[in-house]
Amino acid sequence: MSNQHLATYLNDHLTGSTAALELLEHLEREHVGSATERFVAELRADITADRQELEALMARLHVSASPPRKVAAWLAEKATELKLQLDDPAGGAFRLLESLEGVSLGIEGKRLLWRALAAASRDAPALVGPDYERLQRRAEEQRHQVEVVRLTAALASFAAKS
Repeated sequence: MSNQHLATYLNDHLTGSTAALELLEHLEREHVGSATERFVAELRADITADRQELEALMARLHVSASPPRKVAAWLAEKATELKLQLDDPAGGAFRLLESLEGVSLGIEGKRLLWRALAAASRDAPALVGPDYERLQRRAEEQRHQVEVVRLTAALASFAAKS
């Protein structure tokens, strides 16, 4: 097992979780007092728990967080937020749709992370430990929940107004 490749892979996913969590935080603030705020808050808590699983694995493997990747995550999230504001300045359904689409892609990436680590753990004892099947199922559930809200936002964004 290449420690450098593993460290890069884990850091890339840690970076992705940072961007997703910041994006969800923005959505929470934009939808205060609504069902969307409650949904996003629960999703953010779940993704935070998944991130903690990743951080625990990284700590156990003595893989430190990459400062350049932290900066890249911050910059990417800021650029994304600017793009979303330009696309839908009112913070309506279209911004929600685009935001959730990005989060959904991140969740799929996370599911693939857990799947890759599960496969690699068969030959790399250092990777044994986390319940990868449970983590994969949780990612699938998150993705399904996001998809319901995302499609509702798509309908509100694209449906002809009477």
